[in-house]
Amino acid sequence: MTNPFLAPSALPYGLPDFAAITDDHYLPAFEAGMAEQRAEIEAIVASGEPTFANTIEALELSGRILDRVSRVFFSRAGADTTPRIEEVRAAVAPMLAAHADEISLDPRLFARISAVHDARAELDPESRRLAERYFTDAVRAGAELGPADQDRLRALNAELSSLSTTFSTRLLAGANAAAVHVHDVAKLDGMSPSAIAAAAAAATSRGHESGFLLTLVLPTGQPVLGSLTDRELRREVFEASTGRGVGGEFDTRETVLRITALRAERARLLGYPTHAAYVIEDSTAGSVDAVAAMLADLAPPAMRNADAEALDLAGSGVLEPWDWAFEAERVRRERFEIDAALLRPYLELESVLTHGVFHAAEELYGIQLHPRHDLVGYHPDVRFWEVFDADGTPLGLFGGDYWARESKRGGAWMNALVGQSFLLDEKPVVMNTLNITEPAPGEPTLLTIDEVRTLFHEFGHALHGLFSAVRYPTFSGTSVPRDFVEFPSQVNEMWLERPEILVRYARHHETGEPLPAALLEKLLASRAYGEGFRTTEYLAASLLDQAWHTLTVDDRVSDVLEFEAEALRKAGIAHPLIPPRYRSTYFNHVFAGGYSASYYSYIWSEVLDADTVQWFEENGGLKRENGDRFRRELLSRGGSVDAMEAYRAFRGRDPEIRPLLERRALT
Repeated sequence: MTNPFLAPSALPYGLPDFAAITDDHYLPAFEAGMAEQRAEIEAIVASGEPTFANTIEALELSGRILDRVSRVFFSRAGADTTPRIEEVRAAVAPMLAAHADEISLDPRLFARISAVHDARAELDPESRRLAERYFTDAVRAGAELGPADQDRLRALNAELSSLSTTFSTRLLAGANAAAVHVHDVAKLDGMSPSAIAAAAAAATSRGHESGFLLTLVLPTGQPVLGSLTDRELRREVFEASTGRGVGGEFDTRETVLRITALRAERARLLGYPTHAAYVIEDSTAGSVDAVAAMLADLAPPAMRNADAEALDLAGSGVLEPWDWAFEAERVRRERFEIDAALLRPYLELESVLTHGVFHAAEELYGIQLHPRHDLVGYHPDVRFWEVFDADGTPLGLFGGDYWARESKRGGAWMNALVGQSFLLDEKPVVMNTLNITEPAPGEPTLLTIDEVRTLFHEFGHALHGLFSAVRYPTFSGTSVPRDFVEFPSQVNEMWLERPEILVRYARHHETGEPLPAALLEKLLASRAYGEGFRTTEYLAASLLDQAWHTLTVDDRVSDVLEFEAEALRKAGIAHPLIPPRYRSTYFNHVFAGGYSASYYSYIWSEVLDADTVQWFEENGGLKRENGDRFRRELLSRGGSVDAMEAYRAFRGRDPEIRPLLERRALT
């Protein structure tokens, strides 16, 4: 068997040859990749007096097979998994953890890294930063621990990697099992004809002989709750959402308890009081106290706004959590004359992409995106565009995978199938993956305004990857602190509501007529409505993440739901009508998605985002010189410079919080 991962792809930009890749290629490629890198490490430690070239740069050049297979495999595992992929993922998770430890904890290699680090003053700035990064990462990985502690660390890392895989696998299966099957179309009153047709198609595709299937998205709030008039069905959908991971064969509670206990133990082993202290030390926030102070300052005004909104929505009736989105839509219709159902015909996927998301980037940065119908992805839904710079220079490839399916985990994300690096002479291949309900055959994909926002957001991440201009792979694209990575993507959301962009993409999918000016004005006037709810549900999830990850090894938790309720109460964010955006049992971001102790990052980054949006508005908005500055000082730098230094170089000062408070009605 010829394994496609054993040599670089010959396709444009090194795009993986998905037509040749089978599920049986992954495990042998992982094994070959780890063996290759072990041999490369042995060559490095035997290469004489340590220098930057024969140690740090050699490490950057190592592990190419492993890098290729890892990027493709984990993209597939998230976006289009199969039983075989799940088997491989369970098998390789502890193998990869052990392999990483073998490198990080090799005393011979650490001695060489330390020697180069000690002599780093003579290096150029990017190389000096790379030497510092390798040294810091090695120390944080346990390189200075004694042999017994290193053995325990290896065991902890292996088990944690397996547990994260278990959580992710159970969550996907549980979400699929929790989808609500409706037999009577009358119960779907309030949903648009296209949404009903999509629900019928979902039922058929998942093996039901008849009826309609309301599938679940990853957050607590389900889009259909804003439109269903049947209150009992709303309750059923809400309870299906919030009940994920509680009871049955897909229960995640024991996994949550074990993960948090092991993370606390690992943190103490590495010299930190908690897992949060370990994670946040290596971020722009710098300390748990800084994060706690910000969240504590925001929670009271958010709750006050939420209480006021609850009174407004309830009127003289009884409001339940599953009523909130429906009543909020009612108020929007009455007060702002905005009806979500009236907006959707103007928000068709292809128009939003081409005339909105792509056009804004073309205007701001001068780039061009050309479809590449000849290139194939891991699933027929995947599409590619070739991206060119303003002068016609090829930049890389962009891929989009937009529709939900049973084999895809919930949420939306960006990942790189190939990372940019001058050292490796590689241009980026980046993907955006979303979970938009697929329409019935022949029907258009009509979006909610939140889905449009997600398209702009994720393309902001893609631009961060596409504009990367760094020498070393470690610094490529979005390889920045976790509480900085959301900043560029959040900035990109601003173009959604810019009139000169919105008028191009918000056109009726049948008539081509633009969104009526009066409707546009009402949409803009209503955008601050509901900030109490949005801020409260987000802060509740962020504070819940911090509560789990500020546990010490001496803290004992036996009941996940009781701990969650008490943590929210103590934080002053336990609103009876607003559950956290993610509850513990389906909080994929922190238990399987790399955001442990870091979910605060979205609002921390939003301070920078809101301040940057203000800068764009003060400097003329959608202008090439503005885009060029943002690209030059921030998007192109990746992790090659300190994140906040890059921000100051762009903005000319430290960020100010006032624009965020005004945006979220927290002044």
